[in-house]
Amino acid sequence: MPSPESKNGDEVVLERPPLAWRTNAGLFVATVASVFLTPVITELGMKEHPPVREVLGHGAEFACALLTILVAHEFGHFIAARIHKVDASLPYFIPLPLLSPFGTMGAVIRMRGTIPTRKALLDIGASGPLAGLFFALPVYWWGVTHSKIVPSVGAEGVELGESLLIKLLDHLFAPAIPAGMTLDYSPAAFAAWAGMFVTMINLLPVGQLDGGHVAYALAGRRQDRAALIVHRSMLAFFFVSLASYLLRDARAGMGFYRIGTHVNNSLFWLVWFEMVAVLGVISSRARETRGHADEPEGISIRTRIGATVALAIFAGLGRDHPQPIIWISWFAGLALLIAMETQGGVLKKHTYFDHPPAGHEPLGTVRVIIAVVTLAFFVLLFMPTPIEM
Repeated sequence: MPSPESKNGDEVVLERPPLAWRTNAGLFVATVASVFLTPVITELGMKEHPPVREVLGHGAEFACALLTILVAHEFGHFIAARIHKVDASLPYFIPLPLLSPFGTMGAVIRMRGTIPTRKALLDIGASGPLAGLFFALPVYWWGVTHSKIVPSVGAEGVELGESLLIKLLDHLFAPAIPAGMTLDYSPAAFAAWAGMFVTMINLLPVGQLDGGHVAYALAGRRQDRAALIVHRSMLAFFFVSLASYLLRDARAGMGFYRIGTHVNNSLFWLVWFEMVAVLGVISSRARETRGHADEPEGISIRTRIGATVALAIFAGLGRDHPQPIIWISWFAGLALLIAMETQGGVLKKHTYFDHPPAGHEPLGTVRVIIAVVTLAFFVLLFMPTPIEM
C-alpha cells in the first residue's frame, strides 16, 4: 500500500514506505540460535552422547538445513507478493527453543490490503511451498544417504511419520535396512523431514493457509464449502486414529492399557483442528475491519487456545498412566470443548473460513496445472500420524 503522497512541483508521486527489517532481523537471529541450540541441548542431555564438538556440528547441520528450507518458503511468498505489487512485510521468524522439537514455529508474512487477482493469489500461495520443497527434497536425499543404520533394540521410542513422498524417496535413496535394524536420521534428514512436515500443514486446503489460497484460486467460492469439510475432517481423523489404535489393542487382548500413548499419537489432529479455528476467527475479524461483517463469535480465542493447551498438557502428563479417572476426566474436558464448538463455535454454521474475493479472471492452463500440482503435494506429504511413540 503506498504511503502518503509527496509533491514535486505539480507532479504527485506515490511513495512506498521503506521496508521495515530490524525486528525481522532480530527475530531471525534469535531463531537461528534457537534452531541450533535445541538439538544440541537435547543430544547433550542423553546419557550417552558423542563428543561435544560433534554435537555442535550436528546442531549446525540441522540449523543450516532447516533454515534454508524455511527461508526459501517465506521468501517465495515475499518475492511473489512484491512481483504482484501486494504490500508484504519481510518474514517474521518465530523462535521456540525446547518447546518445539525444531526450535521454531516457522515464520509469517504480513500482507496489507487485498490480493487483486486469482493469478496473484495462486502465485503468492503456491510459491512458498514449492520453493521450500525445491530445497527440502535434495536435502532429504543427501540426509538419508548420510544416516546411520542402528539396531532397533535400544533405539529411541519415537517414530517419525511417513508420507507417500517420503516412502518414495526412501525407496530411491535410503540404504537397505536389514531385519532388526532401523535408520537413524542424520541432522539434515531430520531437518528435511521437518520442512516437509511444515509444508504439509501449510498446504491444508482451508482458510488462509497456503493450501486455502491455492484451492480458492483454482475453485473460487466452492472452496469455502470445501474448507468446512476439510476442517471438520481433522476432528474426525483424531477420533478415527484413536479408535484404530484402541481396536488394535483390543484384538491383542491389551484393553485400554496404552490409551495415554494412543491419545498422544492422535492428538496432532485435535490440536490443529482448534488452531485452524483460531486462524479462521482472526481472518474473520480482519474481514470485519474491512467492512465484511461476520456473525458474532461464540468462543473467544483465549478460551479456545487455553482449552487446547490444557488438553495437550494433561494428555502428555498422563501418557504413561492408564488409570480410568485420568482419562475419564480428559474425555469429559474434550466433550465440553466439542459442546462449546457445537453451540457457538466452528461446529455450527459459520463463515470463518470464507476466503476474501480475488477477482474472476481465469487462471490459464499453466497456472491451473501449477495449482493442481501444488495441492497434489499435500496428498503426497500427508502423514496420518506425524509422530508415534
